[in-house]
Amino acid sequence: MADCIVVTGMGIVTGIGVGKEATLASLLHSRSGVGRIKHLNTSHTDIPVCEVPLSEQQMRQRLGIPADVVTTRTPLLAIMAMREALQQARLHTAKDGAVAFVNGTTVGGMEKSEQLYLDFFSDKDVAYIAAHDCGAGTAFAADFFGRFKQTTTISTACSSASNAIILGANLIKSGRADKAVVGGTECLSKFHLNGFNTLMILDRERCRPFDNSRNGLNLGEGAAYLVIERESVAKARGAEILCTIEGYANTCDAFHQTATSPEGEGAYLAMTQALADSGLQPSDIDYINAHGTGTPNNDSCEGTAILRVFGDKYPPISSTKAFTGHCTSAAGSVEAVISILAMQHGFIPPNLGFETPMADVPVVPQKTLKTGVSLTHVMTNSFGFGGNDSSLIFGKYQPEKQVYTPSVYDEKRRVFIGSVSQISVQQPLGEEWFENPIFYNEKYVRALSPDYKRFIDPKAARRMGAVLKRALTTAMSALKNRNAADLQAIITGTGLGCIENTEKFLRAMVEDGEQLLTPTYFMQSTHNTISSQVALNLRCHGYNCTYSQRGVSFESALQDAFLQFKLGKLGNALVGAHDEMTPDYYALLDKVHFWDGAFAGETAVWLYLENGRKSDTWCELLDTQLFFRPAEDELQNALDIMLQRHGLHRSDIAAVMTGKDENAENNRHYDDFCRLLPNAVPLRYKHLFGEGFTMPAMGIYAAATCLKKGLIPPFLSDDDTQSVDNPHFILVINNYQNSSEYSLTLLSNA
Repeated sequence: MADCIVVTGMGIVTGIGVGKEATLASLLHSRSGVGRIKHLNTSHTDIPVCEVPLSEQQMRQRLGIPADVVTTRTPLLAIMAMREALQQARLHTAKDGAVAFVNGTTVGGMEKSEQLYLDFFSDKDVAYIAAHDCGAGTAFAADFFGRFKQTTTISTACSSASNAIILGANLIKSGRADKAVVGGTECLSKFHLNGFNTLMILDRERCRPFDNSRNGLNLGEGAAYLVIERESVAKARGAEILCTIEGYANTCDAFHQTATSPEGEGAYLAMTQALADSGLQPSDIDYINAHGTGTPNNDSCEGTAILRVFGDKYPPISSTKAFTGHCTSAAGSVEAVISILAMQHGFIPPNLGFETPMADVPVVPQKTLKTGVSLTHVMTNSFGFGGNDSSLIFGKYQPEKQVYTPSVYDEKRRVFIGSVSQISVQQPLGEEWFENPIFYNEKYVRALSPDYKRFIDPKAARRMGAVLKRALTTAMSALKNRNAADLQAIITGTGLGCIENTEKFLRAMVEDGEQLLTPTYFMQSTHNTISSQVALNLRCHGYNCTYSQRGVSFESALQDAFLQFKLGKLGNALVGAHDEMTPDYYALLDKVHFWDGAFAGETAVWLYLENGRKSDTWCELLDTQLFFRPAEDELQNALDIMLQRHGLHRSDIAAVMTGKDENAENNRHYDDFCRLLPNAVPLRYKHLFGEGFTMPAMGIYAAATCLKKGLIPPFLSDDDTQSVDNPHFILVINNYQNSSEYSLTLLSNA
């Protein structure tokens, strides 16, 4: 009998309650948390929201975090929900083996950045700039609980938390983790309140999902997490099993950045693929917790997709966003916890505010609370900006049930890098740098632009920021000699996303007030704008995910793809790294000494991965692995296990590509690691490509280029003198700026 994945802990914090008991009571008494703004400092006090009923100071006091510790509301919410989940699962991360932490969030530290933005450019303390990016909050939450095996952040807007659950399940299936804490967190900020307001989709009353009079959504905030693990692991340690994860899927609508296609194609694909993954039939689903935002577009399109999947005999449906508001990146895990509570306690939450069915789609949700029901399988939907659509299916735990296993991890499945395209500070869209590299003396260098007209219509290009033009151009270039029509996945790593558009919207909001803002910059400010725009232009409805975990953002994306290849879920994928560096953000990071040791660069690179070798294949991706605060001997042990898995020894490694720069403090971990491989030539790449959140992708790209060309040129070596002919194996190590995050990636010639 197969070993299923089970849930052993849950934690939740929203506007309807702090903890599961308070949440359950609100659901059973039809008590909404939507109301007037109390904590967010905004001029839009007429817009109803659902706030967690605790100030930042109150949360800090509950958690024992002093006022002078630099953090923001988003990770504080996360820690509160994680603590409840870990306590229920009786888990202590520092003592309980291989526990991964996968977090979903988009706003990150924005609520502090919008308060302090102008101060950042003065002589005042700029410490909070280091808490702005999404990965900073994830690392802070992880550190609060001790030591996780690995951490990462998914940022796919409103489907982030659902996608975090999906990755956590795949990590466990692959054996990369025994257990995982998965979910999402998001606090309210003026940035996304004003952003949604510019889109004119905020209701001035409590939202009414699926009602004919619906007029928009209410924003909420909160956090929710699940502890998931293998059934055998849970049983061995005597943990209470709450339910099972039956199936899941992520797809892309590939229609519009903020709107859903009329036929709900992405939602339809997500639900049908989740059913296929679970081995269940539509008739097996007893309840659907719908995405149900209350906007005219979403509810009609989701209703259409539900009818396409389930027909007229659809199961009971309700959206619980009239209870909690739309918790954006946390919505998927918030609604997963609510769905599991419904299954545990035998009730169906009401769709508050529903009175009149939609005129265009005949879907009628559950109007009143229904109790005394038996729910065996529940589905929850989460759909985000960029058409990022995810569906999850949870099941009542049945110990003797035969588990359906459509995907099994198989090390024998191979992964090749079929083609690569890059735009950087070196010559774009080619490998000219390999023969004639450009060396810079400047501290701040922007990427060199190719002729975009070869790939993008000039009219369309004028509406795109620089990072989007680079991403689309490199994607089309990487796919030029491949079958783009059959592209199955687009997975992106980005530390900052479309920071230029984020800055423009933030500066306009701070300097000009919260009035007369335009939606354009907000629409293109989300981290997953990059992958969604590429999907839209390529009409790719397949798996679509974006990672934003500081210096291991790209390796997080690469690991996701690698696992899905080994699980048999993917046969090809575009995996990329995309970051831009604006003058303002360069100046801010310079104040916190981010650039000590390297000049600022920009990243745009796609690797086209495929499961078969061709005559023009670049190299083979043998392995990739992430680490968070590894113990003293953990990297050494992981290296040996990685090599043994492929029948290799340390002496087989021809070179080690490191992230060395001119800062000796940043380099000490690289020096220590290189001593483990005394026969391997130490390499570097940042003197050519610069520094940046996803610059490690250029290290992997440089190593892949060496394997493709059968040569390591001397200017890549530590001392600028050593060259290697016909290298067979190159190991890439990244320890980002002496931080807590590491990665190892092993490549071989094809």
